[in-house]
Amino acid sequence: MQNTDAQKVVAVYGSAATEPHEPEYAEAVVLGEALAKAGYAVMTGGYAGMMGAVSKGAAEAGGHVIGVTVGMFKERGLVPNPFLHEEIHLPTLSARLNHLIVAPDAYVVLKGGAGTLSEFSLAWSLLQVGEIPARPLITVGPLWRAIVPHLVTEGTLIPADLRWVTLLDKGEEVVPTLEAWWRNPPQISLRLGDVQKTPALGDPE
Repeated sequence: MQNTDAQKVVAVYGSAATEPHEPEYAEAVVLGEALAKAGYAVMTGGYAGMMGAVSKGAAEAGGHVIGVTVGMFKERGLVPNPFLHEEIHLPTLSARLNHLIVAPDAYVVLKGGAGTLSEFSLAWSLLQVGEIPARPLITVGPLWRAIVPHLVTEGTLIPADLRWVTLLDKGEEVVPTLEAWWRNPPQISLRLGDVQKTPALGDPE
């Protein structure tokens, strides 16, 4: 096990439902291996699926693997994946979500469902307003390439908001993208909040 002192920690979010025979599982194993070989510690939600795959790849490559688990799931019989070197057990999903957002130095978002979407959305939102310091937020795969642009064309995000997110096609692009970000962090203006579109009470018409 590596010493995590001064190591950057990369959180990887993804589905717990992905099976070992699926192509995305094998790709996540390779991603975990690449992150470990590049000197990163890996943090996941600690269970199976994509989380287990990334953990497996990182552990087998000699990396340090952190899993953030939750009391609710333990009560329902779920057990952490066997590749963790460090388990951080929290009582609630909200506490777990908060830790998965504030603790790591970077985020990588793989294919997933509502839980993965919540992690991605909260990280992006807190980066936008500066509640957490700037750090890489990377998505991998066609799911996010399809969803993210729609938040501008069909939603209320502005194109500048997309600068917080790096959309990648392949996991093999993650480590070079992280290294490029650390060398030259982008300068992105923070959003100060919603623009008031109606006069404040008491203002003259």
